[in-house]
Amino acid sequence: MKVLKLSAQGLPQSWISLEQAVLHYAADEVRWEAGGQVALFRGGHNARTGEQSQIRVNSIIGTRGVPSINPFDLRPGLTNSKLFARDRNVCAYCGGHFHESELTREHVVTACRACNHRKSHRTPEQARMPLLFTPYVPSLWEDFILRNRRILADQMEFLMAHVPKTSRLLM
Repeated sequence: MKVLKLSAQGLPQSWISLEQAVLHYAADEVRWEAGGQVALFRGGHNARTGEQSQIRVNSIIGTRGVPSINPFDLRPGLTNSKLFARDRNVCAYCGGHFHESELTREHVVTACRACNHRKSHRTPEQARMPLLFTPYVPSLWEDFILRNRRILADQMEFLMAHVPKTSRLLM
């Protein structure tokens, strides 16, 4: 399980482990929280009061400090798994839906093996295989969705609220 770490301004910074989130809480770096509680860590007992320390971790945290990611400088890397997820495992040439193992990368779009072989080294125009959808660079918000396969419902709701209206993730 990962916690969505945001800047104090609400921009996604990284997916972090529960242990990393606890360190932010313990260092008093969490400015705000959203989503539901995902873990409760118990510490030692106070010698004077006998009370046990606890840190409750939420699924989304906004932290102090200067953001490490500037959304205007970002050019997300597009790995095969992120590309296939962005394109919803749909071949950009025939429109078929395929398992990830049956897909290939054809420059910046997803293609089934048969279409990629048929297109070969030619442009889509030369092969008379027009693209069914336009490739695009994912936004910061889309990139965070594409990075993580196990996103909690409240994290997904938060991220999807910021996805551009033209995103293929909304289809």
